[in-house]
Amino acid sequence: MNEPVEPPREPVPAPMSASAAVPADGAAAVAGAPAAAVPAAAVPAAAVPAAAVPAAAVPAAAVPAATAPAATAASRIRSLHPGWFASVMGTAIVAVATYQNPGNVSGLVGVAHAVGIAFSVVAYALGVALTVAFAIRWARHSDASLADLRHPVLGAMHGTLPGGLLVLAVMTSAVGTAYLPEQFAVGLIAVLAVVGIAIALVLSVAFSITLFSGRPPAEAVNGGWLIPPVVTIIIPMVLVPLMPHVSSGNARLLLALGYAALGMGFLLYLFVMGLLHDRLVLHPLPPSALAPSLWIGLGPIGVAVLASLALARAGHTLFGPTATSVSMISLLIATALWGFGLWWYAAAATLLVRYLRAGRLPFHLGWWGFTFPLGAFTVATLNVARAWEAPVIEVVGVLLFASLIGFWAVVATRTVQATASGEVWDR
Repeated sequence: MNEPVEPPREPVPAPMSASAAVPADGAAAVAGAPAAAVPAAAVPAAAVPAAAVPAAAVPAAAVPAATAPAATAASRIRSLHPGWFASVMGTAIVAVATYQNPGNVSGLVGVAHAVGIAFSVVAYALGVALTVAFAIRWARHSDASLADLRHPVLGAMHGTLPGGLLVLAVMTSAVGTAYLPEQFAVGLIAVLAVVGIAIALVLSVAFSITLFSGRPPAEAVNGGWLIPPVVTIIIPMVLVPLMPHVSSGNARLLLALGYAALGMGFLLYLFVMGLLHDRLVLHPLPPSALAPSLWIGLGPIGVAVLASLALARAGHTLFGPTATSVSMISLLIATALWGFGLWWYAAAATLLVRYLRAGRLPFHLGWWGFTFPLGAFTVATLNVARAWEAPVIEVVGVLLFASLIGFWAVVATRTVQATASGEVWDR
C-alpha cells in the first residue's frame, strides 16, 4: 500500500552537461523530465540515442559558427519528442468543446463558434508543422525513432501522432464543416482517418509487443500506457461522419468496424487501467514528473462515451425496429462510463493537489496530458447532459470546460516559453 507520506519534492532539473546527458546506468529522461522518473532497470542503455544529448551541451568550439544553426536544427529533429502531437490533440479538443457552446446559452452561440473555429485553425497549423517534422525524423533518423518506440514511457507517446490525426478528423467533422467546403471537409476526414487508423493500429501492436518482450518493472507502469487504447477508441468517431457519404452496404460495414474499434480500445483500456491501479496501490506514487500521466485515464472514458452515443445515432436507420432500444442502452452505458469518469477526475485532481503541495512540478511536454483527456471528458459531459436534457449535468460540463481552458492556457504558455528558451528540446 502507499506510504502515508507526501510525494518527494523534486526540483526542476538543471540543464544537463555533456557528460551527464546520458546516465551511465542507461536511464533515459522521460518526457523531458529527470531520468529518475523511470527506474534504471526499466530502460536498456540502447534506449538513449547519442543524439539525445542537447545541442547546448556540445562545446561551442566544436561547432563552426557557419554550421551551428544547421547542426542545431538537425539535432532538434533527431531528438524531437514523440509526445509533441499531444498539443494537436489538446488544441483540437478545445476547439470541439468551445464550438459546442458549453452552458447552451443562445446569446453566446456566435462567440462560441468563432472561438472554436480559431482554435481549430491553430490545431490545423500545429498538425501540418508536426507531420512534416515527424516525417523527416522517421526518414532521416529512424534509429532514434525506434529507440524511443522501445522506451517504456516514450514508446506510448508515439500514439499521440495517429491520435492527433484522428482528433483533427473529429474536429473537422464538428467544426471544420462550418468554414470548409463540404466535399473538401469529407475528403480531409477520409484521408486523416485512413492514415491515422493505419498508424494507430501498427503503433499500438508494436508498443504492446515491446512491453510483452521487455518485461518492464511494475514501477515503469504509468498513465502514458493508456494512449494506444485512447487512439483506437477514437476510430469510431472518424468513421461515423463518413457513413452518409457511402453506399448503404459500406455504411453498415463502417458501423460494424466502429463497434469493433470501440471494443478493441475499451478492453485494452481496462487491461492497462488494471495495471495502473495496481501500480498506484501496491507501490509508492510515481515521481512528480509523471503526475500529468494520471489524467490520461479520463481520455478513454470520454471518448468511449462519445463513441457509444455516436454509433447509436449513426446506426439508427440500420437497426430497424430495435433502433430505439439500442439508443437507450447506449445512453445508459455511456452514462455509467461517465459516472466512473467523475470518480477518476476527482482522484486525479486530488493526487495533483498532493503533488503540488509536496513541491513544484517540473515542466515538460507531458503536461499536454492534462488537456486532451480533460477535453474529451468535457465534451462527453455536454453530450450526456443534452441527451438526458439535464441542466445540472450541463453545469458540470461548464465547470469542466472552465478547468480545461485554464489547463490549456497554462500548458500552451509554458510550451511557448520553453520553446523560445530552448528548454523544450532538452531530453
